[in-house]
Amino acid sequence: MDQLVTIDPVAIAIPAFVALIIIELLAVRLGWHGDYDWRDTGTSLVMGLGSTIAGAVVGGAVAGIAIFVWQHRLFDVPLTWWSLALCFVLDDLGYYVFHRSAHRVRWFWASHVIHHSSQHYNLSTALRQTWTGAFSLGFIFRLPLLLIGFPPALVIFCGGVNLIYQFWIHTELVGRMPRWFEAVMNTPSHHRAHHGTNPRYLDRNFAGVFIIWDRMFGTFEAERADDPPRYGIIRNLATFNPLWVAVHEWLGIARDLAGARSLKAAWAAIAAPPGTLSGETADMLRASWQADAGVAAPTRNQAGAAVPAE
Repeated sequence: MDQLVTIDPVAIAIPAFVALIIIELLAVRLGWHGDYDWRDTGTSLVMGLGSTIAGAVVGGAVAGIAIFVWQHRLFDVPLTWWSLALCFVLDDLGYYVFHRSAHRVRWFWASHVIHHSSQHYNLSTALRQTWTGAFSLGFIFRLPLLLIGFPPALVIFCGGVNLIYQFWIHTELVGRMPRWFEAVMNTPSHHRAHHGTNPRYLDRNFAGVFIIWDRMFGTFEAERADDPPRYGIIRNLATFNPLWVAVHEWLGIARDLAGARSLKAAWAAIAAPPGTLSGETADMLRASWQADAGVAAPTRNQAGAAVPAE
């Protein structure tokens, strides 16, 4: 077990990532469902490379914080098969909380928006990652696992496996999967809906590996054939420039802070849901769509899950 968790699963998976992107690209060229644009794909690959470099630059500082937290742990969790399984499940729950926060808090969204900025959906989109994740403090969502007492190497390993799983769900080649699988696991269909800018799909399906979190907490939305996802962000970027892709939302925050006339406005520029100042939050857009289309908002059961209106 000690040797297993010292492996870097992402580094091992990189050749498979490249091979699968090539296979998907060839399949699309041969007429399979999907879409590639060389400029968009190039931007995604540059963003992925930049994210790797940024992670290496700040990795020491983040590791230092992680070790400090672990040194003040509440328990000593042994390194066994059951702690690996438990850590993986809890890490995925932590990812759900992070991912939901990354869509609901503009500070975190400023880093996460990069991943959603592509108007295409293919395996290369999975590599379109932020350069500013450490700056936005996204790593804090894994610190509770260290405080509980899970060894840092185990937490890092589980996070890597989680990331690898999420790679394959960024594709249009795979349609719907067996119902039993889609009831528990995140799938390409579920994640396509997550990337959709259609009002019904906004801020839905935050799962990493297990879609059960969305079903439990009322954020699940099934992909529909009569409303295929439109990819991108509410205000799509008009450039493939990687630097602009990386920093455009941070510059937007700076602009709104400079124009703020009150502490409330300044706070909204940083911590409110994205689109608050422009009147284009996910909730606003969904409510407007529901009103225009005559779609009833779903009610919630006692667990908070959505119950479709009859």
